[in-house]
Amino acid sequence: MGRIFVSWPGYSALDPETGARLAAAGHELVLQPKTGNRSPEELALLLEDCDAAIVSTDPFTREVLAGNRNLKVIARVGVGTDSIDHEAAREFGVGISITPGMNAETVADQALAMILGLIRRVVSQDQAVKAGRWDRVGEAMPAELYKKTVGLVGAGNIGRAVIRRLLGFGTRVVYFDALVEHVEGATRCVSLDELLETSDIVSLHAPLLAETRNLMNTARIAQMRKGAYLVNTSRGGLVDQPALFSALRSGHLAGAALDVFEVEPPGAEALAGVPNLLTSAHMGGISHESVARMTRSATTSVLAVLAGEIPDTVINPDALRARFAGG
Repeated sequence: MGRIFVSWPGYSALDPETGARLAAAGHELVLQPKTGNRSPEELALLLEDCDAAIVSTDPFTREVLAGNRNLKVIARVGVGTDSIDHEAAREFGVGISITPGMNAETVADQALAMILGLIRRVVSQDQAVKAGRWDRVGEAMPAELYKKTVGLVGAGNIGRAVIRRLLGFGTRVVYFDALVEHVEGATRCVSLDELLETSDIVSLHAPLLAETRNLMNTARIAQMRKGAYLVNTSRGGLVDQPALFSALRSGHLAGAALDVFEVEPPGAEALAGVPNLLTSAHMGGISHESVARMTRSATTSVLAVLAGEIPDTVINPDALRARFAGG
């Protein structure tokens, strides 16, 4: 019997495909949904004596992992693991599992929705009509997606799903990805500079790594066309938020859409006075369907590790091999 910490909001102890499976296997659930910012110190207290974790974006720092040596696996509901100290997980024999490919289409839907929401001014039009206004020209006038050049930074599973959607709108799609040489219907740029200088809309679909942190900084945002749009449904750390907000205030960019932020939630004060900014609460990968798929996968991974197995979803299998070999 093990104690399983669960921070994914909405995870149900009664769901026959998730929580009930853990209970049937004799495990105790510690339900602590993450609905706001959570410090490492807070996480360490909640995680005490737990053997596994099914999590959102909780901060699994070295200190947190060092303080709970019972922990065998962190099952991330999603694919981003930048909130986990990978080196510490390896050192302490903690497996990290993800749910690959289960929300790619969902994120692609969100990216397209945010692109259309920006250029068609969906939110501002909705607010104006509900306020009794009938704004149709001037600043209220939207643009159209047809024949725009859309540049994707990253052409993995999500990027390619976005490309498939964009082609139906009669857009010219370009992408920059050092690892992907060809995508049907899209043109590969030789550099990020080329993509930024030629795109009307830039959409980010890259992982957050040391080399991609603040990828969109002041200099790169300045390279974008005047009146262009920036969309980020990937990771908040890819964008220098103050630099982006400055470009929106100056009018260099016509708009931006952010589903992700450096600090989540960002707080109202961080977004105050920023024009033409469309936001959502890190919802890109979330739908009824994708959450069901991801939570089932995370549950299966936890059950496997606690039974002494190493499922394919674990991205650092050597950490668990060393732990199991050491008894």
